[in-house]
Amino acid sequence: MAELEEKTERLVRMLAENELDAVVLNAQHNFAWLTGGGSNGVDLSRENGVASLMIARDGRRTIFANNIEMPRMLAEQVSGSFDPVEFSWQNEKADGSIVLKHARQILRRDARIATDIPMFADTSVIEGKIAACRYRLTTEEQERFRDLGRDAGVAMGNLVGKLEQGDMEVEIAEKLRHELGKAGILSVVTLVAADERISHFRHPLPTTKRWQKTVLAVTCAKRHGLIASMSRIITIGEPDGELKRKTEAAAYVNAALLNATRPGATGGGLYKVAADAYAAHGFAEDINRHHQGGAAGYKTRDWVAHPQNAEIVQPDQAFAWNPSITGTKVEDTTIVTADGIEIVTPSPLFPQIESIIDGRSYLSPGVLTF
Repeated sequence: MAELEEKTERLVRMLAENELDAVVLNAQHNFAWLTGGGSNGVDLSRENGVASLMIARDGRRTIFANNIEMPRMLAEQVSGSFDPVEFSWQNEKADGSIVLKHARQILRRDARIATDIPMFADTSVIEGKIAACRYRLTTEEQERFRDLGRDAGVAMGNLVGKLEQGDMEVEIAEKLRHELGKAGILSVVTLVAADERISHFRHPLPTTKRWQKTVLAVTCAKRHGLIASMSRIITIGEPDGELKRKTEAAAYVNAALLNATRPGATGGGLYKVAADAYAAHGFAEDINRHHQGGAAGYKTRDWVAHPQNAEIVQPDQAFAWNPSITGTKVEDTTIVTADGIEIVTPSPLFPQIESIIDGRSYLSPGVLTF
């Protein structure tokens, strides 16, 4: 309940600052955030959910849903923390503004109401302002993130024991999803590249290509709404010298980003840190071949570092950096803490590469010999 109260207070402050009377949240990632890991998702191919939450400027909380969904919402997702407003599914289908009409009955006819995604013709969409309320993780969220990252790292390690030379990329992807699923984790992004496809594509959706020597496995692992991203490389036999050299260079870029990801840093400043680190190791052009990652949380990335990005790093914010050099990649998810930066996706089975930046030691995942 303390987590919900803190998040309600953040939204109330945001409403006051923007002279709004209420905000309606319908996007699945925002529902998960406000409820501390609940879900209003049924159709996961859509951004919107089957129930909406409203926070009013006076702190009142309301949930809107049709008669199909409300019993489950109250029993499993929001308990007694929100006042329920239920309507028939037939009326919902007939009137796309039914939530807005009920909201204005609760507030007043001319209430200034905003939403997180486009829902009604006469309301403004303020997802950016809502996202800013999400950035700083609560104590409870940090613990859930650590648990998620640990379990995802274990699942990635368990995958190794299930692999066989000659597996198709799609089979490797399914094995990874299965290991994650054992821990109640959904892989919302699953990328697999075997051998030369690692060099050809930065976002390698799995195909029927069979793995012979080297494989890259990537997951954006979701549980309780939070998403932890990680990439790992596995080889049969010792990796060649070029793969080692490139992975060590990518690890250095990762370490430079970890070292610079501190409260007050900007997205643009972090991009420059990455660009300088690539150049220092002779791979200046690789920053142009893929984005470097950025802020994380209830989306795979809340924002990505780029030269014009003025977003500011917040205390207790999550980040997932993913520096890549043609043929290799390094990626973990982290939390900015009072003591520095904490990696929450450790993989005990995988070797680690140590990089020293400004006298500080940073660890990145290395290549695992299978």
